[in-house]
Order: sequence, then structure tokens, then C-alpha cells
Amino acid sequence: MFLDGYGYEGTSSFEQIYRCYSASFIEKSEIENGDKIIMPPSALDRLAFLRIDYPMMFELRNGASERVSHCGVLEFIADEGTIYMPYWMMQNMVLQEGDTVRVKYVSLPKGTYVKLQPHTKDFFDISNPKAILETTLRKFSCLTTGDTIMVTYNNKKYYIDVIETKPNNAISITETDCEVDFAPSLDYKPNTANKTLDNAKLNPFFGTGRRLDGNQIPNVNSLSSTTSSSPSFSRPSQGKIVFGSNFYRSKETGKEKTESKQEPPHQKQPRFQPFIGKKYSLKG
Repeated sequence: MFLDGYGYEGTSSFEQIYRCYSASFIEKSEIENGDKIIMPPSALDRLAFLRIDYPMMFELRNGASERVSHCGVLEFIADEGTIYMPYWMMQNMVLQEGDTVRVKYVSLPKGTYVKLQPHTKDFFDISNPKAILETTLRKFSCLTTGDTIMVTYNNKKYYIDVIETKPNNAISITETDCEVDFAPSLDYKPNTANKTLDNAKLNPFFGTGRRLDGNQIPNVNSLSSTTSSSPSFSRPSQGKIVFGSNFYRSKETGKEKTESKQEPPHQKQPRFQPFIGKKYSLKG
């Protein structure tokens, strides 16, 4: 039974309302690792009649919350009037088991650009995040700005926000080359204290010092600049990154090293006098 009262007769496009349920209601747990839904056989009959282009992609709309997403289709074996969706997709759309959702066939442009933002920075600790991401996205048909997708690796779930897509707010990623950028993870906190120390020079003294016997004391600034230096660490890139790079790896300093300041030639200076006023001898 279709809940919206619309039949397939007399329509030139596919648009229907179904009750949705998660994969836990059927033995199809694999749909959790992608964006494909399971639809009833009657949907396939109608789509075949309309000669819909492949791969099939659909707009999903929750009328109650006005949340919109997009998906592909895996199979047409659901009970009539129902569809089965990945649970993470139901969470995106604020849907509960048995809620109604409108499904409409759409044609999406091929994606050229997507910007992603992991929820936690440990996603970048994976040995090869590029390979993991590529493997995951092979199971996706499309991406929608505002969605949160799930990547599973070593029995751990990583959630990633889709914060920008081009050339449209919803794109097809099937058989297309798509440039990928990353924003810093949601839990990333830049260490401003270390950054300040790295960028600032510590100059506790100015000029040169002398002992009471008149001999010159080595320049403290020269010693500090040649004996030690604090390591600097990079922070997650705001823009395009190279997959597999370690954001917290020390930066390469290059082959050239900063030369220490040379001491000025020794010049004869008057003996050190600790007092400026009246002079007294030990004899009084």
C-alpha cells in the first residue's frame, strides 16, 4: 500500500513515498557500508518502463524535518510499500524505524570536487587513509553536502562530514575523477603556545657583558642560537592534503642551517666600574 495515494499510472517520472527500515530488519548488513537502499520489485518495473538511465540515483526527503539526501539502489527485493536504508543514512535524515520518506529519481552531475571533515583526528593515523577512503567510496553512488558518511576500518567506525561538493550540492561519484580536500578534524585544537615559541626568538640580553677583571663574556644570544633549537610541528592542512601524510610529523628544516652570529673583534675597553658616583678607596 502506497501512503501518498499516488499510483504509477499517468506519471512521467518516478516519485513515491515508502516506509523506511534499517538493515537490522533483514539479513543485508552490507548496505551499512555504502549509500544504497533496497526497494520493492514494483519500483523496478516502473523504472524500467520509464527507461531510467543507469546508475540509478534518488533523492530522499523527510517531509517532517525537511532533510534531504541522495542514494543509489542495491536490490529490488523489499516488501511492497517499504524500503531498507543504511542506519547512518536514517540518522542523517532524522528518521526512525517505520517513518515515511519520499523517494524521487534524479539525475546528478558528475562530481569534480569534494571537501571532507573527519570528526576525529585519529582518522589521519590510519596507515593509508587514501586507500581506505577510495575503497569505501566505491560503494557509494553519490555525495550530498551536509551529510555525514561512515568509514569502517579494523572494526572501528569513522564519521566524516561532507562540507562541500562541486559542481552541485549533490554529485555523482560513479566513474569519475574527483578532487578531494580535507578540513581539520572537528576535535583538532592547534597548540598556540608551541606555535608562539616556534615563531618567536628569545633574546634575554642585548649587547655584551664583562667580568670585573675587564675580560669580555661570550655573547649569550650567539650561544643560544647555535647550541639548541626547538622542533617545530606541522598542523593539519586547511586545504588540500596528500593522503597518507602524518600531520604531526616534524617539518624538514632543509640542508642549510642558520649561521651563528660572529663575535665582533675584541676592542680595548675601560675597566669595569660598578659605581658611577663618588669613588672611595679601602683606606677611606
